[in-house]
Formats: sequence, structure tokens, C-alpha cells
Amino acid sequence: MDLTLWILAGVLALAYTAGGTSLLLLPREKYRALGHSQYWVDDFGDTHLRIIGTIKVVGAVGLVVPAALDVAPVLTPLAACGLMLFMAGAGTTRFRRGEWTLLAGDLVFISLFAFLAWGRFDLQPLGAG
Repeated sequence: MDLTLWILAGVLALAYTAGGTSLLLLPREKYRALGHSQYWVDDFGDTHLRIIGTIKVVGAVGLVVPAALDVAPVLTPLAACGLMLFMAGAGTTRFRRGEWTLLAGDLVFISLFAFLAWGRFDLQPLGAG
């Protein structure tokens, strides 16, 4: 189970680092051009988009670094909980925009973060041996 949780945390961290970094570095027009699912950026100002990108990157770091360095490993499941709440906000945006197919993807991410948090809090806590 530990290996499964590490793989899940790594894949989610890579995805959210890539998403957050692209949001921070690309102009709005280029980010929107990444695909049809990126039109949500039109609902937010530039400052909000920088905050969203920063949350993604910081959350991604929190999924792996505390556990890997064995420094406050409880931050790993807390980061998963935070990203779960973050994706609930993303799901709310998709719901408001009527993007039902994309909302399903957000629900998958919420489920993965919930599983990771549950796994690290209860099933295979870090530092538990």
C-alpha cells in the first residue's frame, strides 16, 4: 500500500506542478489555447490566476517533500486535504459554467486526493514503520 500511495502522490504532484507552473508562466491567451477545458480562466483576474497557480505548486510540493525528507510528514495528507478542497472549488466553477464532462474529471481528482489523505492518515501513515 505504501508504494501505491507514493506513486499516487508522485503522479499528482507532477500533474499539479505542471499545471500550476504553466498557469504562473504562460500569458492568459496561451494558457487558454492549451485546450477547450481551459476557458475557465476567463472567469478570473490575473491576480486570482497567480494565486491558483501558486496553490497548485505549493500543494504539489506538500504531497511529496515532507514525506520524502521525513520532516513533518503529517503535512503530506494535509496537503492532499487542501488540494481536495481546492478541487471542490474547481468543481464549483465547472458546475456554474455547465461543464459537466470536465466536472467529472474534477471529481476524480477529489477522489484521488481523498484516497491519498485517507491512506496517509489511516492505512499507511508515514513514519509508522
